[in-house]
Amino acid sequence: MRLQSAIFDMDGTLLDSMAAWDIAPVEFLRAQGKEPTPDFREITKVMTASECARYCREAYDLPMTVEEVMNGMNAMMEDFYTTRVQLKPGVKNFLSLLKMEGVWMYVATNTDRHLVQAALKHTGIDSYFRGILTCSEVGAGKQESAEIYERALRRLRSTKKDTVVFEDAVHAIRTAKAAGFRVAAVYDPSEEANQEEICRISDYYIRSFEEMFEAESLI
Repeated sequence: MRLQSAIFDMDGTLLDSMAAWDIAPVEFLRAQGKEPTPDFREITKVMTASECARYCREAYDLPMTVEEVMNGMNAMMEDFYTTRVQLKPGVKNFLSLLKMEGVWMYVATNTDRHLVQAALKHTGIDSYFRGILTCSEVGAGKQESAEIYERALRRLRSTKKDTVVFEDAVHAIRTAKAAGFRVAAVYDPSEEANQEEICRISDYYIRSFEEMFEAESLI
């Protein structure tokens, strides 16, 4: 895997955090006296934070603004990101290796910036990245647009042939591949049902970042 720059998704890729995202919106709705439908997570998993908040407000007739819904969900996640979130195995060692080899790195995530900053600081990997981009900031989610990757690429001053995008979610992998990026798929249990397609369309596939140290040539 030869690369000069790398773009990393955060939740499910760098962090073992997808289960928390499954729980927080559900618990928020239940706190408002609303019971989420069985397909709630499947519907909202591809949404940005603001899209999810808007969906919850409209679909469950919440008597509050979209901003208030967002703030309520973010409050539940903030404690998790600040005090409890953990890196996936091998992440810090792999980032250290890339930094040592002069690879420039960016985070491109669906999560809001203040939560991203809290998570990266808590896990001790904030210094490895040259910057952060969020779907809310670019105005489009990963399902419908590759803009977040394109913008990160420009900031990294790199080219697609010299860059690898690390992602766990099938919808994001599809988007990055369609835009011409090389993609390294990272296994996460939240995408178990999509592993066959993920393996088929990705350029590289790893069950864990620890596998990266078994290869003879990494960079």
